[in-house]
Amino acid sequence: MLASDLLRRYGSLSAVLVASAEAKGDDPQMAFLALVQAALAEALRSKIEGRPVISGSDDLIHYLKAQMAHLDTEQIRVLFLDVRNHLICDEIMARGSVAEAPIYPREILKRAIVLNASAIILTHNHPSGDATPSRDDILATKRLKKSGDELGITLHDHVILSSSGWSSLKELGYV
Repeated sequence: MLASDLLRRYGSLSAVLVASAEAKGDDPQMAFLALVQAALAEALRSKIEGRPVISGSDDLIHYLKAQMAHLDTEQIRVLFLDVRNHLICDEIMARGSVAEAPIYPREILKRAIVLNASAIILTHNHPSGDATPSRDDILATKRLKKSGDELGITLHDHVILSSSGWSSLKELGYV
């Protein structure tokens, strides 16, 4: 009964797991589900660590979707990569509202320099369910790419995720 109630309330197992990770309080069932979500995220992360991270790869998309596709507010995340395109780290760079989150190229590139990253993959979610890039997404991507190029930091892609799919600004010709 708990499972069917949660599925009815949130719509999918992924959404239930994300909600459990964000739940506050002393509900032991939600705490258990949060543990499951964390284990799933770690298992998916291990599939992209230790080998080149290729934008648009199934493993990368599965990892990112598990992390952020069902969040109810926008989140800007950056995957920082070394010269062999291996993951150095994955960090949340900003959180926003249901309809926007700020992309600050200066902060992203400053962090890339500190980490000695030679490339990045920018990603964020659209809680609306539509992974189509907005005009602001496209402009921010172009600014980040141009600034990164000046510093020798390659922007491999900007991936937008939603509960119904994902889009790659590289595949759409904006990167």
